[in-house]
Amino acid sequence: MRLVFVTQTVDSEDPVLGATVAKLGALAARCDELVVISDRTGAYELPANCVVRTFGARTRLGRGLKYLRAVVPLFVSRRPPDALIAHMCPIYLILAAPFTKLRRRPTILWYTHWAVNRTLRLATALADVALSVDRRSFPLDLPMVAGIGHGIDVTQFAARTSAPTVSGDPLRLLALGRTSPTKSFETVIKACALCRREGLQLTLDVHGPSTTDEERGHRDALGRMIDHEELADVVRLLAPVPRTAVPELMRSVDAVVNTTLGQTAGGALDKVVYESAACAVPVIACNPHFDDFLADLPVELRFRSADAEDLARVIAAFARAEPAVREEAGCELRRRVEAGHSVDSWADGVVATVRRLRS
Repeated sequence: MRLVFVTQTVDSEDPVLGATVAKLGALAARCDELVVISDRTGAYELPANCVVRTFGARTRLGRGLKYLRAVVPLFVSRRPPDALIAHMCPIYLILAAPFTKLRRRPTILWYTHWAVNRTLRLATALADVALSVDRRSFPLDLPMVAGIGHGIDVTQFAARTSAPTVSGDPLRLLALGRTSPTKSFETVIKACALCRREGLQLTLDVHGPSTTDEERGHRDALGRMIDHEELADVVRLLAPVPRTAVPELMRSVDAVVNTTLGQTAGGALDKVVYESAACAVPVIACNPHFDDFLADLPVELRFRSADAEDLARVIAAFARAEPAVREEAGCELRRRVEAGHSVDSWADGVVATVRRLRS
């Protein structure tokens, strides 16, 4: 099997898309050849049967032309690839579609975001299949959508062997993500203030990039909130960490808190939740799409979206839970990731989809 995989970046250090490298490695292990076409590259290690080509340019037109120069020869050759997979950016699929359809090769869109625009609608009209974490993480309710899990590198995100905090230590919490309003970090900051007033000793570190004007402005607002709530000794707003440092950071805390808001029509199932779970670290989350994943655990890890009081309740109950109970919850979450959200199960899902479309 020969596949073409188009993505924004191939860089294991990238704080947002670094997870793509492990997915590519798992997919390459199931192919004769995997051609990766990427806007840019950084640090990565991939198998010998994985060829990486770039189409980066200073302008959108330049990128489009270089992208077509990379894609078109593949699909007009005597032996075109078996399929093209466009990762997160629907425009990649749209530009390639005339050539894949000419050679009757399927196109697949991988997409896990809540935003819907004309580009996405056109891409889904042209694609043979849209893949996502599950049907609910794709923002359009279409019969062509299939869920194959998130694709977590359970080797990199290995389970921790012991809890980091001993009895009597402050509870250590971690939040990760862009300082975007959709991440709702103000909810966990307010919850920490409520817990502090009730006498609970805890700390919270928030790591994430601020790359747009909106994100920089929101970061400033979060800083003012921390000062207003007199939480300078409790909550820290910190820079993003390299992708390779994330697993150890997760394993160093008692719990990860994910306050990303759920959306009414589709909703991104934040990979931070699955990565934390892979590390056997309990993760407290509000997106209702995680209800099944976080159900039936020995300690409650779900709270109502944007509800600081409910989050404070869950944090306080978690703090009171016995260490063995927290560890049991973390180990069960690890098992759930291995079963349905590993890079191997993800790659198996992609390959099975290609084979079905080509049969």
